[in-house]
Amino acid sequence: MVDVFEEVEEQIRAERYRALALKLAPWAIGAVAAGVIVAGGLWGWDAWTTSQGDKAATSYLEALKAREQGDDTKAFTLLGEVAKAPVKGYPALALMSQAGIRMNDGKTEEAVALLDKAAKVAKDPIIADEARLKSALALLDTAPYKDLEGRLKPLMEEKRPYRLQAREALAFAKIMDGRAKDAREDFVVLSQVLDASDSMRQRAQAAIALIDSGSAANIPAAVKLAATLPPPAPALPQGMLPPGAQPQAPQGPAQ
Repeated sequence: MVDVFEEVEEQIRAERYRALALKLAPWAIGAVAAGVIVAGGLWGWDAWTTSQGDKAATSYLEALKAREQGDDTKAFTLLGEVAKAPVKGYPALALMSQAGIRMNDGKTEEAVALLDKAAKVAKDPIIADEARLKSALALLDTAPYKDLEGRLKPLMEEKRPYRLQAREALAFAKIMDGRAKDAREDFVVLSQVLDASDSMRQRAQAAIALIDSGSAANIPAAVKLAATLPPPAPALPQGMLPPGAQPQAPQGPAQ
């Protein structure tokens, strides 16, 4: 009798496993099909983003070439297309280059708007802060001190990539606002800090000499003159060149 009961239980277990397998089969097939669809979708998305990146890179380099040839109208149009591209990096760079063109045209307000937009869309914090710094520099000789302070103070925080350039810009803003004593303190720091470039230290020392000689009134004129100079086109980050293109020399903010 024991053998009979064991045989019956074995048959019941087999039937249960068979029934369970039949119930799970559609789900298993669906899971496999879903995996195939997801893998195919990821491959398609990767291929699409790669093609979009190559297209944006090519258009960006064409725009830079057009600028070198003096065709700012063509460059601005090409950059506008790049700014709308669904890729990382290039839209912010394109907006910054458009801002440079508008600065050349004397359209500071439009340039600042483009730089502010570039800072918002940039995924790279270095590019974002470069756009913010250039935006503040464009307004250096026209905006009230409080506005400039609001733009530059956040860039002066520890570990921000352009903290020294932001401090220098704010020091010039203080002079423009008639606060030569406060500006001198900033220039003293900049003349001694290890991370400052040689040119930045030289500018700081020259500013200190002018302040001490009572000639600080001449500095705003120099600042206004510097504001009329076109900002350099942002450098193309490494790894963002289309196949066969040659890398460009880096061009960061003026030191």
